[in-house]
Amino acid sequence: MTIATRALGRPNGLTVSAMGLGCMGMSDFYGATPDDDAESIATIRRAIELGVTFLDTADMYGRGANEELVGRAITDRRDEVVLATKFGIVRQGADPLARSLNGRPEYVHQACDASLRRLGVDHVDLYYLHRVDPDVPIEDTVGAMAELVAQGKVGHVGLSEASATTIRRAVAVHPIAAVQTEWSLFSRDIEAEVVPACRELGVGLVPYSPLGRGLLTGAITSTADLADDDFRRRAQPRFQGENFEHNLRLVEVVKSVASRHGCTPGQVALAWVLAQGDDVVPIPGTRRRRYLEENLAATSVTLAAGDFDLLDSFQAAGDRYVDVAAVQGDTPQRLGTAP
Repeated sequence: MTIATRALGRPNGLTVSAMGLGCMGMSDFYGATPDDDAESIATIRRAIELGVTFLDTADMYGRGANEELVGRAITDRRDEVVLATKFGIVRQGADPLARSLNGRPEYVHQACDASLRRLGVDHVDLYYLHRVDPDVPIEDTVGAMAELVAQGKVGHVGLSEASATTIRRAVAVHPIAAVQTEWSLFSRDIEAEVVPACRELGVGLVPYSPLGRGLLTGAITSTADLADDDFRRRAQPRFQGENFEHNLRLVEVVKSVASRHGCTPGQVALAWVLAQGDDVVPIPGTRRRRYLEENLAATSVTLAAGDFDLLDSFQAAGDRYVDVAAVQGDTPQRLGTAP
């Protein structure tokens, strides 16, 4: 398997594999995880063997446990990966969806130092603000992130779930290599403003949940397929009631396209995201080697014009978050925003 590379940000972009690996689900949010991390670590190492150079984690995934896991997986392979992590969401208590936001400059430095310790590295290649703190000017937060670049602790700066307005303000302070946000056949809202702004400003795009939180794989056919503590049950309107039934019907369309190409529905969904531009690097997540290899095979799937006509007509039912208007930081945010 040969995976092409793409550049995030211009000029002086960050070169990464055309598809990365999201590590969140190895530690959090999708129900109980295995007692040992052996398969997750094996999955990360297998990804590197197959040419994946882009790994994504965050300090809030598993309350730091995910960074520690990634650190163990790359302990002898640090120079082979582009390592990305995030800060700015602070967990509150036992509820995984209860949290606050912190973008204060002093916290930026504290959070980075803590992440470096957990990862066991002296720098990260891409450091994202996980969510914009509405109580702190983005200029102040990005200014502190720029200080980390000057100190050699961070290679490039990124934002996650930022609005077009916020991105423009941030770029005026320091170059932004990438904006990470949800983008899939089921999540198209960024196409109106965020994607054009990023392309105008030379900012790369890193879609998370390109498989629609797993729904686009065709493996989820009822809410019974989700663990009782899976956050999708209560934080994802697209998995609820009539919305869910409507979206399952759309998955049948993806299955029909997959059948014509002799591939899986998930590979069709990933091929669609990859085809959105050379500045787009999706980071599907998995904690199993077999799903990793299935996802990476999507880089060899070429969709036809008729496929795009069919898939681009999708209109998913239900917002991607309970309070999607609060996600991008231009309005006061509530606790409980999904990861």
